[in-house]
Amino acid sequence: MKPKIIAFDADDTLWHNEPFFDEAQEKFCALFQNYASHQEILQIILSHQVKNLPLYGFGIKAFTLSMVESGLDLTNQQISGHVIEKILQIGKDLLLKPVELLPDVEEVLKELKGKYKLIVATKGDLKDQHRKLHDSGLGHFFHHIEVMSDKAEVDYTKMLGRLDIQPNDFMMIGNSLKSDVLPVLNIGGFGVHIPYHTTWAYERIDFEIEHENFKAIANVKEVLSLL
Repeated sequence: MKPKIIAFDADDTLWHNEPFFDEAQEKFCALFQNYASHQEILQIILSHQVKNLPLYGFGIKAFTLSMVESGLDLTNQQISGHVIEKILQIGKDLLLKPVELLPDVEEVLKELKGKYKLIVATKGDLKDQHRKLHDSGLGHFFHHIEVMSDKAEVDYTKMLGRLDIQPNDFMMIGNSLKSDVLPVLNIGGFGVHIPYHTTWAYERIDFEIEHENFKAIANVKEVLSLL
């Protein structure tokens, strides 16, 4: 693997994220525990999130709107303003979570900086992702920051066009096989998967990837041995 540009996903690749969403969902389930089972409530939230992706996209604000709609469903449109206020607070609390770097991230970025052009390629709320990057203290390592509306093949192709780089000179590193790896492999780039201990259901796939440009590693420090 000899890329010229190395891109890192942000959430659950550079810093912790999904556990905060899991915690938020637990708070939501507690609010509506008398209306449905825990698993049923989680499924309703996921259903609204997936349905709303074309309208709201990814991120905390989209998640909060989907929680409100889930509350309306669970109460047969009888949800009170007080409960809606509690749901909105769950979303606001997410936006205020501290940024906790994953182990060895800063060390690896220090090693790579100057040898490669480094970028962040992530999804989510533009303002929130820039806030997290600022709070992380990692911004100075990166040549470019891309907050994408989605991570499909067309999105990566457009991004590489703006960066004037060919796919075979591009490596994407992230925790999602669905968003960080498969689309990049399909356009001719390199995809590196670093698993995180929990993954949003929407980002899971149910098959093995076999591709000459694909590598699975246990932690971010192993990136250095690939180059």
